[in-house]
Amino acid sequence: MSLRLDLLRHGETELGGGFRGRLDDELTAQGWAQMRAGIGDARPWDALVSSPLRRCAAFAERLAADSGLPLQLEADLRELDFGEWEGLCAATLMESDGEALARFWADPYAFHPPGGEPLPAFEARVDAALQRLYAAHAGQHLLLLTHGGVMRLLGARAQGLAREQLLQVSVAHGELLRLRVEPRAGGWDIRPVEPEDASTPR
Repeated sequence: MSLRLDLLRHGETELGGGFRGRLDDELTAQGWAQMRAGIGDARPWDALVSSPLRRCAAFAERLAADSGLPLQLEADLRELDFGEWEGLCAATLMESDGEALARFWADPYAFHPPGGEPLPAFEARVDAALQRLYAAHAGQHLLLLTHGGVMRLLGARAQGLAREQLLQVSVAHGELLRLRVEPRAGGWDIRPVEPEDASTPR
């Protein structure tokens, strides 16, 4: 039995671009609009699940109130912690720490930002969240309000990319990623859901 996941990335935030993992700034008006546009007509869902960070949870709370759907906050769907790079943009880091940034872009599993969260630890907690969601909701259709890092991780798997290619997956503010997830020996079978394949999970 599969689990249908629609993953929605948060919209633009008040502090703008750059590396933001544990930073917890609010959505802008444009960010709210991006998320409303992102969900479009993707309903119906059985439940909503959100990162606890405000750029995801605020929209999730509003959507839950408007739709009457249950909402669960899942801490393991929060963004990667970028350590000393939190709040900094790539252009700034290119000047101050260009070699480290290049190593991170080349293979984020082999090198993580100073004081930041290693990718294997990030991957393990996202997988733990998937395990809990599957155990509770197999056969259902969920909307997950989350972050670019989570969506890149699962999107790369769905595309069959090598793990060091994770950061090559592009995820815009308010983008929706539709996946079908099933457990398999040693991990997960994750596949994209095409627009014409919008049926209830089986």
